[in-house]
Amino acid sequence: MAKLLNYEVLKEAGYDGYILEKAPVKVLQFGEGNFLRAFVDYWFDMSNEKAGWNGKVALVQPIAQGLTKFVNDQEGLYTLYLRGSENGEKIDRKRVISVVDACYNPYDAADWEKIKEIAKSDDLEYVASNTTEAGIVYDPESKFDQVPPTSFPAKLTVLLYERFKAGRKGVVILSCELIDNNGKELEKCVKQHIADWGLGEDFAKWISEECLFCSTLVDRIVPGRIRDPKEVAALTEANGYEDQLLDVGEVFGVWYIEGPEWLAEKLPFKKSGLNVHVVPEVAPYKKRKVRILNGSHTGFVLGAYLSGQEIVRDCMHNDTIRGFMNKLLFDEVIPILPLDKEDCEKFAAAVSDRYNNPFVDHQLMSISLNSTSKWKARDLPSLLEYVEKFGKLPQALCMGFAAYIAFYSTDIQRREADGLICKRPAGNEYKVQDDDWALDFYYERKDADDASLVHDVLSNLQMWDQDLTQIPGLEAQVLRKQFS
Repeated sequence: MAKLLNYEVLKEAGYDGYILEKAPVKVLQFGEGNFLRAFVDYWFDMSNEKAGWNGKVALVQPIAQGLTKFVNDQEGLYTLYLRGSENGEKIDRKRVISVVDACYNPYDAADWEKIKEIAKSDDLEYVASNTTEAGIVYDPESKFDQVPPTSFPAKLTVLLYERFKAGRKGVVILSCELIDNNGKELEKCVKQHIADWGLGEDFAKWISEECLFCSTLVDRIVPGRIRDPKEVAALTEANGYEDQLLDVGEVFGVWYIEGPEWLAEKLPFKKSGLNVHVVPEVAPYKKRKVRILNGSHTGFVLGAYLSGQEIVRDCMHNDTIRGFMNKLLFDEVIPILPLDKEDCEKFAAAVSDRYNNPFVDHQLMSISLNSTSKWKARDLPSLLEYVEKFGKLPQALCMGFAAYIAFYSTDIQRREADGLICKRPAGNEYKVQDDDWALDFYYERKDADDASLVHDVLSNLQMWDQDLTQIPGLEAQVLRKQFS
């Protein structure tokens, strides 16, 4: 039986990649799950190798049940596989990540005290977090003297107060939670706790003037686990060790951090030549991601499924579908984005590689969930802005809109508790899943003629917050593309 991964076992296995065994802890990270280890910790680990950053990350288990024991049993080491496609070539890269120093469970009183000591350290420079979308919330039930306080913002407030009392300099906080303005929302919660707990004006001033709460935008798909026992066994044999924390992410990754220019020089990523960028604001890059990556997904998958496709990768090998996606992105979406055109085109080119990932069978039906709200958020804004800017209708986006309506209305069979059952042109049934009101809307119109259905969809204020039939030519264009 293979030995559990640690530094000694790694040496015995003959691993010849980069490893840094000892270094000061410079990052305190809330979260020890797959995403942070394949994303934030990866970037810092690469900075150790590429720029001599010479730092370690201390992990904090954010909830009562977590990975502390697994991390510490392996002395912080774990294997990361980055898999996907780059410029059409299959990529499968292995790296043993050695940036993690240890993991601590704050629900253990002794560990909570150790976390406080790290918070007071002269070496500490950054706090990173991904505590899920529900993590950045103000919880009035969280108390200063709890061990630990219940919420993440409350825990952070206590630790920053310990640092302030110790006379240390401020830190940079890098929030990776998937909410808008994640850093600013976290700062608001911290300041609310300072006020409620009466921690003083001097501390509040220190937070405002010496600490930098950065909103960030993260982009890397992290499947995390390898579920095939045979593949796990084969990797264990090939590596020469057992890894309880083995992690898998897509090869593509980019991190945008909102902050002043000096932060780009302070962080080690620019010196390392990594795809991590300090920008004045992340909102334009989020817009780019939503419109290009998410918008292309929603734009082509529904029509692709009706045409007979099952997974995203196969769509990238279909000239018609790939051509449609490229027209949508390069001719209609990119021209209206408020960012450098060449940069957007590079991002869009990478999308094809990401969709062509040979390691992921991304089902079109899984992407189809809740497509009404997705179309409203991801594609409709591009359509409206294109019309406003160019004074004409975008052909591919109109086609995508028609495909959305067709997906929800093709040969409706019945309404079930959890979905609307339709029948594909090939003959098999499929289940449309969305909010009940949206499904009821389409089911009630299952016998409507084509023109009435399109009119009712476009004029539905609950769906779009506006009457889209008022856009000149849109109703006729969607009707023509869907039913001609």
